[in-house]
Amino acid sequence: MNRIKIYRFGILTNSRKYSIIKSYNNSILYKEAYMETIAFYDTKPYDKDSFDRHNNGRYKLRYFEDKLTCDTAALAKGCKAVCAFVNDNIDRCVIDALNEIGVELVLLRCAGYNNVDLKYAAGRIRVLRVPAYSPYAVAEHAMALILLLNRKIHKSYLRTRDYNFSINGLTGFDLHGKTAGIIGTGKIGQVFGDICKGFGMDILAYDPYPSEEFAAKGAKYVSPEELFEKSDIISLHCPLTHDTKYIVNENSLKLMKPSAFVINTSRGKLIDSHALLTALREKRIAAAGLDVYEEEADVFYEDRSGDIIDDETLSLLVSMPNVIITSHQAFLTAEALSAIATTTLSNADNFFAGNAAENGLFANEVTK
Repeated sequence: MNRIKIYRFGILTNSRKYSIIKSYNNSILYKEAYMETIAFYDTKPYDKDSFDRHNNGRYKLRYFEDKLTCDTAALAKGCKAVCAFVNDNIDRCVIDALNEIGVELVLLRCAGYNNVDLKYAAGRIRVLRVPAYSPYAVAEHAMALILLLNRKIHKSYLRTRDYNFSINGLTGFDLHGKTAGIIGTGKIGQVFGDICKGFGMDILAYDPYPSEEFAAKGAKYVSPEELFEKSDIISLHCPLTHDTKYIVNENSLKLMKPSAFVINTSRGKLIDSHALLTALREKRIAAAGLDVYEEEADVFYEDRSGDIIDDETLSLLVSMPNVIITSHQAFLTAEALSAIATTTLSNADNFFAGNAAENGLFANEVTK
């Protein structure tokens, strides 16, 4: 009878670990694969489809529709990693709960991280994100909101569905020759600027870290005050930080033209929603296109068509004819979903392989 010995080794580039039992003459008697498990929160069908397609069998993926909270963290028991989205709340309570059940890694399948307590996470749990997926997806959606509002395509669509072919009240304006004010000139902001240039618009920009490349294309960097005063379209493409929270507020709205459009495809709390509503009702600005909202967590991504919405500000904004609200869908293209899944799974590969984290988040630093 052959005596046997057990070898264990890990092929960590794709997170698989194998237990191999060999005889002393090195013939393999038994080989069993072991894979790490990742728990996905706030999962929608398009998430599952995309991650299943790109996983290629290298992880066990466990999907939950619930958002990640203190109460739902226990669902990840037995998992080494959790995957969270923009409206999951990774605060102290959640981090402690994940620690208790052995979770070592939080994978954010998004670029923003304002929903994570990074200071508390430091030394307790690793946090990795997707710093960029498709800047074109978000920038194109911002322009779509502008075109809808300006040419009143949403109203025209509803009219013609009822065989009403009148064009009274549908007058817009040429974007050519107008000024787009872009706050935040990272990848998305610059792509949006390129789109605006394609329409023949002039570009004003504000960013604490101006891009020489973007300026070379014709963007003029100015103060926020000058941008608000001179822009016909104001589009937000900056992250939510202490400095940018409510960058659109009562005072900045007072600086804007009565004909100005405010567009937000970044983070809801960049805009003081009550101040925006007041400015719209008083006709101090012309229109708003919002893909995000500061209190969206319990509303967006859910079917609330049969519910009475308690948020009075949101209800009033939705009811206004010069406001378009979409449900945080600017990212939602096939290309973006593919990039998000690929980068998220690559982040997991690097973590479990013990490699340096390319997309790590720290208390005082973001590596890109």
